[in-house]
Formats: sequence, structure tokens, C-alpha cells
Amino acid sequence: MLVPWRGFWNPRSKAPGQEEERHVKANDRDYNERFTYADNHIKTAKYTFYTFLPINLFEQFQRFANAYFLVLLILQLIPEISSLSWFTTIVPLVLVLTITAVKDATDDYFRHKSDQQVNTRQSQVLIKGKIQKEKWMNVRVGDIIKLENNQFVAADVLLLSSSEPYGLCYIETAELDGETNLKVRQALTVTSDLGADVAKLADFNGEVVCEPPNNKLDKFIGTLYWKDNKYSLDNEKMLLRGCMLRNTEWCFGMVIFAGLQTKLMQNCGRTKFKRTSIDRLMNTLVLWIFGFLICMGIILAIGNTIWEQRVGRNFWAYLLWDELLSSAVFSGFLTFWSYIIILNTVVPISLYVSVEVLRLGHSYFINWDRKMYYSRKDTPAEARTTTLNEELGQVEFIFSDKTGTLTQNIMVFSKCSINGNTYGDVYDEFGHKKTPCVDFSFNPLMDRKFRFHDSSLVEAIKLEEPLVQEFFRLLALCHTVMPEERSEGELVYQAQSPDEGALVTAARNFGFVFRARTPETITLYEMGQPVTYQLLAILDFNNVRKRMSVIVRNPKGQLKLYSKGADTIIFDRLEPANEELMYTTSEHLNEFAGEGLRTLALAYKDLDEDMFDEWMKKLLFASAALENREERLGALYEEVEQGLMLLGATAIEDKLQEGVPETISCLTLANIKIWVLTGDKLETAMNIGYSCNMLRDDMNEVFIISSHTMLEVQQELKNAKERIMGPSRERFSSSQDVGKTDMYASDSVFEETIIAECALIINGHSLAHALEADLEQILLDVACLCKTVICCRVTPLQKAQVVELVKRHKRAVTLAIGDGANDVSMIKTAHIGVGISGQEGMQAVLASDYSFAQFRYLQRLLLVHGRWSYHRMCNFLCYFFYKNFAFTLVHFWFGFLCGFSAQTVYDQWFITLFNIVYTSLPVLAMGVFDQDVNEQYSLRYPNLYRPGQLNLLFNKRKFFTCTLQGVCTSFILFFIPYGAFLCAVRDDGSHISDQQSFAVTIATSLVIVVSVQIGLDTNYWTAVNHFFIWGSLAVYFAILFAMNSDGIFRIFPSQFPFVGTARNALNQKSVWLVILLTTVVCIMPVVAMRFLKTDLHPTQTDKVRLLQQATRRQGPQEQNLRRVRRTSSRRSAYAFAHQQGYGELITSGKNMKVHTSSTSAVPSSSPGRTHSSGNWIENMLKKRGAVEAEETMDSGVTDNYW
Repeated sequence: MLVPWRGFWNPRSKAPGQEEERHVKANDRDYNERFTYADNHIKTAKYTFYTFLPINLFEQFQRFANAYFLVLLILQLIPEISSLSWFTTIVPLVLVLTITAVKDATDDYFRHKSDQQVNTRQSQVLIKGKIQKEKWMNVRVGDIIKLENNQFVAADVLLLSSSEPYGLCYIETAELDGETNLKVRQALTVTSDLGADVAKLADFNGEVVCEPPNNKLDKFIGTLYWKDNKYSLDNEKMLLRGCMLRNTEWCFGMVIFAGLQTKLMQNCGRTKFKRTSIDRLMNTLVLWIFGFLICMGIILAIGNTIWEQRVGRNFWAYLLWDELLSSAVFSGFLTFWSYIIILNTVVPISLYVSVEVLRLGHSYFINWDRKMYYSRKDTPAEARTTTLNEELGQVEFIFSDKTGTLTQNIMVFSKCSINGNTYGDVYDEFGHKKTPCVDFSFNPLMDRKFRFHDSSLVEAIKLEEPLVQEFFRLLALCHTVMPEERSEGELVYQAQSPDEGALVTAARNFGFVFRARTPETITLYEMGQPVTYQLLAILDFNNVRKRMSVIVRNPKGQLKLYSKGADTIIFDRLEPANEELMYTTSEHLNEFAGEGLRTLALAYKDLDEDMFDEWMKKLLFASAALENREERLGALYEEVEQGLMLLGATAIEDKLQEGVPETISCLTLANIKIWVLTGDKLETAMNIGYSCNMLRDDMNEVFIISSHTMLEVQQELKNAKERIMGPSRERFSSSQDVGKTDMYASDSVFEETIIAECALIINGHSLAHALEADLEQILLDVACLCKTVICCRVTPLQKAQVVELVKRHKRAVTLAIGDGANDVSMIKTAHIGVGISGQEGMQAVLASDYSFAQFRYLQRLLLVHGRWSYHRMCNFLCYFFYKNFAFTLVHFWFGFLCGFSAQTVYDQWFITLFNIVYTSLPVLAMGVFDQDVNEQYSLRYPNLYRPGQLNLLFNKRKFFTCTLQGVCTSFILFFIPYGAFLCAVRDDGSHISDQQSFAVTIATSLVIVVSVQIGLDTNYWTAVNHFFIWGSLAVYFAILFAMNSDGIFRIFPSQFPFVGTARNALNQKSVWLVILLTTVVCIMPVVAMRFLKTDLHPTQTDKVRLLQQATRRQGPQEQNLRRVRRTSSRRSAYAFAHQQGYGELITSGKNMKVHTSSTSAVPSSSPGRTHSSGNWIENMLKKRGAVEAEETMDSGVTDNYW
């Protein structure tokens, strides 16, 4: 059996019966259907029409409170034990289930809609010898499909042939790895000869034997059997679902994996039911309350049994029972269930209705926030779920994609240094550009989107300064970009990396337009004049060389070598006469790098004809060598690239999204750890890390983990951990013994005591080993000890695994944010998923819980909306539990004085309306509108976010505190009126202590006390709060008098028998004095405690609130925020591809079409970056006898946050 690929994925994930290898025969559906392979239909929705009700109800009844109320409903249907009507429970329960079900159904409807949109896309399929249009979902494994330019690939297909020479094909993989640069795929020679001949393609009956479906995006192993021959297949011959065909007119492919078995869908992960930590805590608390309820029921049941035995039997003669209870124990048993029903309001169903309403209101606030609206794309923020709002106020870890999330994936030519002079953007102290945009109207071939803000460079070009012209000539010639001229003068450059395209575009705008290329020539338009250069050699980039050169012959017959690369590499190969210019340029490079720009050094050399001829002979000989070919070519490249003349340097801005550094700084001050998980290259990720100020030169150490074996990765992680903890261990060992130090170091608190600031950068190969069970703990330890973590070259599944690792081992809320299909898996895995509607489609948005257009809005989402939602929800829950314990436990105290007979204190209508009418709206107003501090102070003081991370505002301790307050309040509410009424008389001397007057007094005291309490709990008063609180009191008295009126008694005599009770009770001064006394005794201890706590031990929130109140009368003060720029001496050279460049492909002419002058793009290659080194330039200058260079380092950290 052909199974050489089994080692490429985790065997632990292998299920019984899973296929070990796949056999696919082209154009033979009957053969392929025997294996029951998945069709191309995808499904991301959770429910179907038939499964919605059972699955949704199952999920809802996982919430213990819902199950609890269902049991109560059943009990209330038993007349022997129920003293309350069943409708008081079933109506709110059905209401809660219905509201939640409608919300879940709406969310899933949009998922179905998205699935339908994808499944019904049109694809061209070869069926019965004809190309027919079929929906994506009807494509089957083994089908041959035709793809056209700018179309998404419908499934994982084996490339058979294309419109390009030699079966080449260009794709964009942004949906898979976030990269928008082009990649090359090439068909087998034997299949590329099939071309577009439908008859040949229909006769193609090759069989592919390959690996089973898996999630490895960068690996594919298989074999094609055709015409008694077998051909090896790898990933370079596969087009994966989610890729887009670019610059290729058409291609044909054979479907290998379809639908949910494609590599993209294997990486997507399952849609999970997300619940907040408060939801989980409430489940626990409801269990505790239920246990407390059982205990109260048992106590009262035992009391009833004893009372019946000793006292109750004396009253049997007066009871109108159909059948007397002969057993006191059985009476106690029935009383137990009766009290369970009466006391069930300690957890009222209205709590869950109110929670859903609050969450809905908080979601609307996010949707309506104009400060999170992106006008350029008309994109508002959207809360796509209503269940996670308060968890936004508890985030500790953010996992962010890079491309399209932190960056715009747009490279902009920002500055340059030419012959010792700098040109480019000049900013004043407030970040405003001092110079206007340059007018390029003199150039008819300009790119109208290009912007530059230094007109002196254009003047230098117009004055024909030789070195300036040579600088842009180099940029126009030294590259592997392909031009495409769609119409006269409308040039489009296709480059594998966007920075290559940015350099060529800059040369184009400054008058050196790259117009066309052939395998032997490059045509430029220099200041409007066509000039053709003979391309003699491309000295291609690789990771060791970190530079690229071209050798050309100009129209005058002169031989020129143009080179660009990492500054350290180029400077080592300069003529000694360039020493002074090199020193000046290095200072400019420091300046550019300090602003986070990606730098590159440029140099040239005039070649001697005889020397070049001799060198060319050596090159041809080395190119034909069978052994050590790469080494020989490298040595020849090194030989000719000596004695270069320095031209200058370029600085390109990998444009961050607006406000990214400020957002990251603010979130860091809020003690939120930000990890970057990207499919991009290590050097590119590091560049962005420096640009975002996540990486800084003043960090103690940056650990780069890039090993390929498990042992090497383990050793590197151990070394990193020892290096980080070394200074901290020494500090603690000076005052504590080693045993205590080790014990303390194992605690998570130790992370905050680390002296050193370090960063961890790990690539995908090392991460795969580090995520194994044996190493995952040390990986997590090292990562959590570092201030910054960057994982590069990671697959979508690895992103999800990193998130899952933190979720599993850290009791922390995680948030994942991304903008592409490659981020869907981690978005689904994290507690909260945020999608950015960016350059890479809408897959991330559709899978997310929240979405918006810019990364900077995350700051407002968390620090304002998230913190407010958490604060509001916690205050709401504390008040709600307090209110209901105070309301319900009055029945418990009354039980000791009514013979444990399950008699209620209040009348049934008050019990029904208390949570629905009398107290529902004030607490909702507080939960929806309350603010401890306003949005400006929330953003100005990010450390206000800390209580949510520590879960301080609502936890088990807070729950016990508020329930204890409720118990004490119920005790006071019952016994003060009880004691007062023992000897109280009416104004006329008659007794007033009848049960109904007693009930009215307690009920009135309760409503007033809880209304005053919510007034104390409210920090931010609006007209709505006033209206609801005063309105609820007015409604209570209105209903109270109405239910005790003569008129309603005449209509419903059996339902409202107590005529005039309220009027007779509340017209007595003594009753109002009792109500006043009860209110004061309940409220004054709370007021005193809060005053002392705020005065003696104020929290950070208390301090900021006082500051806010002190400055409220002053007008808003404008803050002139300086432009945040990274300051560092690190050289930020280009992060070019890790693989060998495509210079050979260009010079071979394989990708050139003879009949066209403009060709499709070829992936470019470019010099790589060097590792950071603080003193490399000094060492080099010392070698040449120069003085030491002095480096300066500015601090670009803003003081805008406290």
C-alpha cells in the first residue's frame, strides 16, 4: 500500500474507519462514488429545520436555571402542594426560551445564507465530453473543472493544464494564509500538454493515489498513474479551495478533495456554543441557591411536623378538610414542597429575561456607536451575538492576525537617501506633514494613487542629477516584477511581494517607468523616452545572500551591475572610497528604522567587458555542474558583487492601520497580553512587531525559536526560560530561600514580578513540536513570561491550537481577531471572536461574534463597551439577588409564626407583579445605562479595566455579600413591623394588626427600600432612571389601591376580596412611621459602609470618579497627541521570501508569451533582512580604520495613558 505520508499529521486524531489513502479516477463518477467521498457542499450552520427545536432546547436546558424552572412548573401543577398558580412560572419560562430561540435562529439563518451563497457559486465542469455550468455543491471528487482568471478555486484540485507556458499558474492565497502576494503552481509536463482540448481532457483517465483528507496546507503527497506510468505529486501542483486564480486566463484541474474534506474546511474548526464566565458562575450559584432552598424547605417541613404533632391536632376540628391528615410526617412532606414553590423566587425566571434584555441593549450600543463606524467603507461595528458582551470587559489575552488586521497590507515608498541626502515625508511635532503632496502631472504614465511629500526629489530628477537618476534606474531594473498593460498607459505591476511593487511604482512616478520585459531585455521609459536594456544575468536572492543583483547592458554599450539588499550585506561589499557616504547613509538608515520603516541599501558597479566575459564563462560552467551547483553559483555571485558604489537607501512603510500602535499601547496598559499569530514570514512579522512598538530595542532579549526537531525546540525554550527568570530568581533568593523562590515562581503571580522585558518569536515548524503534550507547558510558561509573543508561519489550525492552549491552562478570557478565512479557526476557538471586514473577504466576519472595519476600534470595544457591560451586568446581578432574597425570605420568617403552614405574607398578586412590574424597569435602566466613569476617562485610564480581568465585581464572595444583605433586609422588613404591630392601635383605638394590613406594610416597606437601594447603586442618572424609579413607586401605589377598591371587588369578588385594606392601613401615621423606620434601618448601614470604604480604602474607580466629578464643570480640554513613532536603531530590511527567487524562471522565458508584450506576473524575490545588531556598523568601520559610529536611541513612548 502506498502510504508514505502518514507521518505528516497527528495520528491521535485518526478515527476508526478513517481512510488511509485516497483513490481518485478522473472523469469516472461511478468509480469514485464507491468510496463515499464528501461532495462539495459545505455547512457552517449549527441547525437544520428539523434539528433546531431539539438541539436548541437541549442547549438552553444546559442552563441549570431553565431546568430548575421546568421542575417548578411541574410541581405547581400538583394542587395538594401548590399555593401559587402555574401561569406565574410557565409564561416567563416560555418567554425566555422563545427569545433565546429566536436569537439563535436568526444567527443561524445568516450562516445558512452564507453557506447557500457559497454553495450556489457557478463552476465549469467537464461532464460527458462537454463543459457545463454547475453549482459548487454539485462538483464531485474526480471531476475536471475549468477555472478562469480572478475566480476562486471551488475545491482542492490537481492542476492539469493552463493558458500559461509550461503549465504555470499564478494564485493568491489570502484566504488560506493571509498573504496577498502571488504564488506559482506548475502542472506535470505530461498533463500540461492536454491544454484546453476538451476531447483530450474528456479522455483523460488518470488515477491519483494520495494522502487522506488532512489540515496540512503546505504538504501534499500523492502519485498519478496514467498510461502505465506513475508521476510524483506534491503541493506545488495543487490548487486549494479558497485560492484565487490570478493573471492566468484559464486552467483545468482534477478535483481531489471536496467540501468539508478540503484543507481549508479542515482548518476551520467547528462552530461552538460560547458561554460567558458569568453564565458559568450563575449556573453554580443557582445550584447553591437551590441547595439553600432545599435547606429552608427541610427546616420549615421539620417545623411543620413538630407543630402538627404538638399544636396542630388541636385545630383539626376547625379546618374544613375533606380528608384529615392523620400523619404529621406526611403533612411535613407536603409542606416541604409547598415551601419549595413559595420560596422559588430567590431565583426568579425574570432574572434571565432581564439578562437577555440587557445584553440586547448593550449590543445595540455597540451597533450604534458612531466612533466605531468606518465611513470610507460605510462599515459600522456589529455585535453578531448578544451573549458575550460582559466578557468583553474581562479579556486578558488577545490573539491577532497580522496581515489585514494590524496592517493594511499596503507598502508605501515613504523616504529615501540618495548620495547622502534624505528625501521624503517631514512631520512637525504634532504628526502633521510639513510639505504638500508632490505634483506628478509631468509624467503621463504615473500611478495616480502614489503620494510623496518632498518636491525637492522631483526637482533633482528634472535637473538630471546623475546619481538621482541612477538611483531610480536601479529600482526600475533590479527586480522580478511582471508588467501588465491593460490599455495604453494603464500599467499594472504584478509582484510576489508588495514591497517589490512599491519600489517599482516609486521609480515609475519619478519618471523611470518599467514598461515591458522579455527573457533578454527590459524596457524602461526614462523621462518619457523608451530605453531598452539587455538583461545579461539575474543574480537571484536567497536566504544566505540576502541581496539581489542584475547585470544589464545599456544602449551605450556599458555594462552595469545593479544590486539591492540588506544594508549590512551591501556595506560589506562597498569600495573603500564610499566610507564617508556609507557613514552618512547609515545614520539615515538608523533614522528610517527608528520610524519602523523597512530599509534597503542600493549600490551599482561598472563592469569591465573582458572581466565580464571571463566571469560569464565561469557562470555557464557552474550552471551546468551536477555537484555543488548552488555553492559554485554563490561563489561567482560573491566574486562579481565586490567593489560596489553606494547609491543610497530606500525606506518603505508597511502601512499599519490607523491607530494600531496607540491601541496596542493602551491595551497593554490595561494588562492585556497581545500575541500575534500570522502565516507570514518571520522577518515580516518582526518588522510589524517593531512598527507596533510590541518589539523595542530596549527589551532585554528577543528569543527566536526556529529549530526543526523536538529536542532542539525543548532546549531553546528551556534556555529562554532560564534567561528570563535568572534576574528575578536572584532578586528573590536574596530575601528568601531557594525553596520558597521555586514555589513562588510556579505561581502565575510570578509573571508580574519579572524584571526583564523579553519577547518570544517562534515559527511554524518549531510551534508544531512545542504544541506536543510534552512541551506545551514550557511553551506556555515562556510565552507568559514574555511581554510580546509572535508566532509566524503558522497554519490556521496551529492558531486555534495556541488559543486552545491558553484557554486550557490559564483561567483567562481570550479574544481572537482576524480578517481572513485563515483566521476562522482561532476566532471560533477563542472565548470571543472578532472579525475585521478587510481585504481578505468576509469569512472571518461571518464566523465572528463582533465585527468592525479597523483594529483601533478594538480599544473602544474592550475599554468602553466591554468594561461598561461587565460593570452593568455585575451591578445588576448583585442588586437582583439582594432584591429577591429580601423579597422571598420574609416568607421564611413568617413560617415560624404561622404554624409552618406555607401561608404567604403577601397576596398572590403582589408576588406575581413584584419582579415583573414593581422592580423590573429600574434595575433594567441601571443595567442598560449605568456608567461608573465616562468613556473619555475609561480610555484615559486603561487600568480601570483590571477589575474585570480579576473578576472582582461579581464573584462568589460578592454573591454571598449581596445575599447576606438581602437576608438581613428581609429580617428587618418582617420583624420591625411585627414588633411594632404587637401593641399598635389605630387612631380610634382599634387594633390594626390584621394579616392584610401587616402584608401591605411589609410590601410597601420592601418596594421603598429596594427603590432607595437602586438609587444608591446607580452611578449615572438619566431621565430614564428617574422615570422608571419614581414611576415604579407610583405604579405600585396605583395598583395597590386599585386592587383593594370597591370597583374591582364588584367585578372580581373572588379574586380581590380585601376591600379597603390599603386605604385603612396607609391612612395611619403609625404605619408610615413603621415604614420609615424600616427603610432607615435597612439603608443606613449600607450608606455608612460605602462612605467609610470610599473614604478610607478607595478603589481606582472611586479615585477616577472623583476626578471626573471635580472636572465636570470645566470644558473639555484638547490634547495634542503627538504622532507615535517607533524609535530604534534596528535595521528593518525587507522580509523577502524564504524560498529561492524566480530569476531563473524569468531568464529561461518559461513564463513569457511570445505573442504578447505584457505578461503575467511572476513571484518576485528580494533580499532578506539581517538580525538586529546594535554595533555592527562600528565594528565594520573599525576594520577600515574609521572612528566608531555613535548610535542614538530616542524614546517614542507616549505619556497619554496613566
